[in-house]
Amino acid sequence: MSDVTIIGAGVAGLWAARACLAQGLRPRLVDRKGTPGPHGCSWWAGGMLAPFCEGALSEPAVVTHGRRAAALWSEITEVTHRGTLVLAPERDRAEIQRFADRTDGHTPCDADAIAASEPELTGRHRRGLFFEEEAHLNPRQALHDLTQTLAAHGVKVEPTPLTPSKVAGPVIDCRGMAASADLPGLRAVRGEMILLRAPEITLTRPIRLLHPRHPLYVVPRGNGIYMLGATQIESASRAQMTARSALELLSAAYALDPRFAEGEIIEMGADLRPAFADNLPGIVQRGAVLHLNGLFRHGFLMAPALAEQAAAFLATATTGDLFREN
Repeated sequence: MSDVTIIGAGVAGLWAARACLAQGLRPRLVDRKGTPGPHGCSWWAGGMLAPFCEGALSEPAVVTHGRRAAALWSEITEVTHRGTLVLAPERDRAEIQRFADRTDGHTPCDADAIAASEPELTGRHRRGLFFEEEAHLNPRQALHDLTQTLAAHGVKVEPTPLTPSKVAGPVIDCRGMAASADLPGLRAVRGEMILLRAPEITLTRPIRLLHPRHPLYVVPRGNGIYMLGATQIESASRAQMTARSALELLSAAYALDPRFAEGEIIEMGADLRPAFADNLPGIVQRGAVLHLNGLFRHGFLMAPALAEQAAAFLATATTGDLFREN
């Protein structure tokens, strides 16, 4: 017998199961499509654990809770602690100061400091910011490792189509956009990414390239593979990646390092990020159902904190700061 049913086995649902176990609750974990894969937006994540950078445009709670994410993920999967380097083309150098004014946890970098941290970028950029405390992971490996950790405790993903109305007892709903009918304030934000193989380039940490129209992040995945992301479009379309978005991402990557032009595209993907109006992830209680949703672009950063607060509520009836009004 289970104490709680968790619907949705993306990053939020998997973490909810782990948090319930930590509270002594036995979860049942179901997802109509089974274990994580290309059918869910968690699969297309960048894997950056970058609370300070995300704080540039996010609510303070993202920074506060996100600072714990790297340590929590390190209990499950490999996390690379190399910080984040933020750069801008020389013509957009004012973007660096604007970003610095909106964030904490950084130190300024001149051309020599950039070259020392990432020798491959020597002579290409004159100024930047370094966020030493930030980290990154491979999201697909992390989802696999988290799934295996749960399986070792007897919790396996059941490929069962299920909705909260069909469940008796407590439910944690982690279905993302599939729960939009129950959460009228939820909206879709389309994101697209490219996986590129460029073995002649060696970068060791995520790079964010600031641009007033086409901001870019590049995340190393090892073996010369880089994830380029990500567009942010107010759209509920699940169509394939557009030529325009691909050109924007690839052009921005070229501005970071022209050698990306010779890279081999090995994958393109698009999916919908669920978001509330303020882009802050939260927990919404509706009767016996707790909705963990609105993770927007903060899935891997905020899922642990959301899961902890949801499980604590089920175990002790205490609410945290991530609970939202109905």
